[in-house]
Amino acid sequence: MAWLRRCGPCSDKQRSIMQGGSESKGMFLGLSQYSEQSLRGNGALFERKSLKWPILVAILMIVMLVGLTIGWVLLNVFSALDAEKTSRSSIYWVLLSVGAVFFAFLLAGVILYLIWIIQNINLNRRQSNFIDAVTHELKTPIASLKLYLQTLHRRDVEGPQRQQFYGTMIEDVERLDRLINQLLDVARLKRDQQDPASKEWVSLRAICNECVERLSKQHSISTDVFQLDIEDCQVLAHRIDIDVMLGNLLDNAIKYSSDPPEITVRITFQNDAALIAISDNGQGIPRHLHRKIFSRFYRAGDELERRKPGVGLGLFLVRSIVERLKGSITVSERINKPGATFLVTLPARQG
Repeated sequence: MAWLRRCGPCSDKQRSIMQGGSESKGMFLGLSQYSEQSLRGNGALFERKSLKWPILVAILMIVMLVGLTIGWVLLNVFSALDAEKTSRSSIYWVLLSVGAVFFAFLLAGVILYLIWIIQNINLNRRQSNFIDAVTHELKTPIASLKLYLQTLHRRDVEGPQRQQFYGTMIEDVERLDRLINQLLDVARLKRDQQDPASKEWVSLRAICNECVERLSKQHSISTDVFQLDIEDCQVLAHRIDIDVMLGNLLDNAIKYSSDPPEITVRITFQNDAALIAISDNGQGIPRHLHRKIFSRFYRAGDELERRKPGVGLGLFLVRSIVERLKGSITVSERINKPGATFLVTLPARQG
């Protein structure tokens, strides 16, 4: 059903409603067209700056500086050799030394400026992706809510389908709530000071079980998808930080797993540290992206063509929380299996 695929990611409830009849089909086609037009408009508003010209200008400047440096050195060497029999030769050697140091500093400045320009352009790209993602995450549920409410207002919807509408509308509201909470979490992490007195010993097993239950309902999957092997250990932290960290790692594993998803969670205690390994059975993460995925706003690919929901803050939040707790996080490919494994190490004690 081509019209069903155009609507992008949707829940099981939405699919059942879309397959229910021509009236529902027309409503969701309208939603799909509305979202596509909105996203095309956003793509025109947020221009991605190209790295071509800054790199080209910087290379030309470096080549000119190297040429000037070589010319300066040769000129002073030949002049010093010609004036070797006079007292003026020492002046040329001094000028050669001073000029060489000056050109070295100038060359280093140009290279540092090139690096700074590239970093800022990449940040601009990530911010543009973030704005596109947030716009999509806001407009899609709002458009869905609007169409459902208009349908309920203008038509006499029967009882069972009315309940389906209400259920899907609640899902859209929860999607908006998750987005807002994620943005608030980023602001909280940047604002809050670490107050040791407000920390507590948090059970990783309890928080992990809570996250599994919550995400199973959120993604409409069975808890059997998760294979849990958890030792009882505790981390000294704010409870909300551990909830955000584990919730985002598990949510990321669900979104990027294959169908059916298989997610393994192992938490062990070794050398006064908790080792948290979360694996999925997705396509994995290319090696050159292992560091970039933890950057703020980073999402691979074109935001306007992406099918997975999100705004590029989940793994950034995870990394920020892990660093605040004086831990470490790495990602690797699974051995002899498809998928990726996130390994978090945190100072801990046995429960």
